[in-house]
Amino acid sequence: MYDIAIIGAGPAGLAMACMLDAQGLKVAVIERQPYEALANPAYDGRDTALTHRTITTLDKLGILNRIPAALDAPIRRARVLNGTSPYSLHFENDTSNPDGLLGYLVPNNLIRKASFDAFEACKNVTLMTGVSVTNLTTDNTGGTLELSEGKRVHARLIVAADSRFSETRRKMGISTRMNDFGRVCIVCRMGHTDAHDETVYECFQYDQTLAVLPVTAREASVVLTLPSDRADAVMRMSDAEFNADITRRFEGRFGDMTIVGKKHAYPLVAVYADRFYARRFAVVGDAAVGMHPVTAHGFNFGILGAETLVAEIADAVANGLDFGSNAVLSRYNTAHRKATRPLYLATNAIVKLYTDDRRPARMARDALLRIGNALAPVRRIITGRITHIPSVPVRDAG
Repeated sequence: MYDIAIIGAGPAGLAMACMLDAQGLKVAVIERQPYEALANPAYDGRDTALTHRTITTLDKLGILNRIPAALDAPIRRARVLNGTSPYSLHFENDTSNPDGLLGYLVPNNLIRKASFDAFEACKNVTLMTGVSVTNLTTDNTGGTLELSEGKRVHARLIVAADSRFSETRRKMGISTRMNDFGRVCIVCRMGHTDAHDETVYECFQYDQTLAVLPVTAREASVVLTLPSDRADAVMRMSDAEFNADITRRFEGRFGDMTIVGKKHAYPLVAVYADRFYARRFAVVGDAAVGMHPVTAHGFNFGILGAETLVAEIADAVANGLDFGSNAVLSRYNTAHRKATRPLYLATNAIVKLYTDDRRPARMARDALLRIGNALAPVRRIITGRITHIPSVPVRDAG
C-alpha cells in the first residue's frame, strides 16, 4: 500500500513525487514509456519559459542544478506585433525581480532529464515503467490501479499527471472544456545573422502566428503556428526551402535564418478540467490545465498545481487529518482554479482575437496594443501576470 500513486512521469508528476518524498510519504509513479525514454529524453523541439517562481521551486527540489547552463538563455524583454504594422506592444525588464528579467528559456528535454535524475535520488519512491493503467477504482479509503502487466497498485490517493488527454481523468468521470484551435504548432531551432537582443517576439499575422524565443546571441527557438491544412506542406519543405520561407515570413527582421536540427509539429488543443478532483483522486499538470503556448505557462502551472496539492497534503498530515479526503482535495481545487482560470481564459481570448482576419478584429488588435503601451499600469499588470504565478496559499493549522 502506497500513500500516493502518481500516473505519469512527466516533469510535473516527477516534481510532485520529489515534493512528496520530502514529506516522508511513500509514492509510486506509473509511466507507460520505457525507462530509457525517461532517463535520456530526446530533444523534441520544445523550449520552456520558466518564471522566477518555478525556478525557485526547481532549485529547492534539486532539479535546477541538474540542468546544464539552466540560466544561460535569459528573456529580457518581449514584443507583440500585429500584422505587418511596425508598431508593437513592448514589455521591458521586470524591475520587480532582482535580475530584472522576464524569465529564462530552457529546452524541454533537459527539464525532463533533470526532473528524472532528481526523482532517482529520492528515497521513498517506486517507479514502474513500460506499463499503462487499464482500470482504476476508488472508495472512501483509497484507490486501486490495475496495470497492463496484471499487477495492482493500492494507494490512499491517486494523482493523474498523464497529459491533457488523460485517460484516467476520463475514467473518473471528470469532464473537460477542450478548445481545439484547428492549428498546428511547428517548432525548431534556427540560427540567424541579426541579433534578437534577448527579446521574445510574438508576431500575429492573421493567418499565422510567428514567435522567436532567444537561446543564444545568434540562435533562437522558432515557433510557426498555421491552420492544420497548411502545416503538412511546411513540414515537407527541404531545409533550404524552409530557411527561405521563415526568413520571408519574418520579413528579414533577423537576417538570414538557418534551421538547426529537425522540425517538430504539435496540434494546438487547450484543456481545462471542470474540476480537479474526485473521490480519492486528483489531477495536476496538463491533466488539469493544458495551456495554449502563447503565454508560455503550461509547465509553470503544472509545477504550481503540484505545489498547491502537496501543500494541502502536508498540512493535513501535520494536523493528523486524512490527506486524501474530499475536504483536502476541494481546497486544492479552489486554490488552483483561482490561480489558473483567469490566465487560461485570457490566453484563449487573445488567441481568438489575434487569429481573426476580419476588419473589426484587426482594428481591435491595433487599439489594444496602443492602449497597452500608453497605459504603464496596464503593461505592469500584464507583465506581472505573465512573469509571476500566485503563491501557494498558506492556511492556519487546525
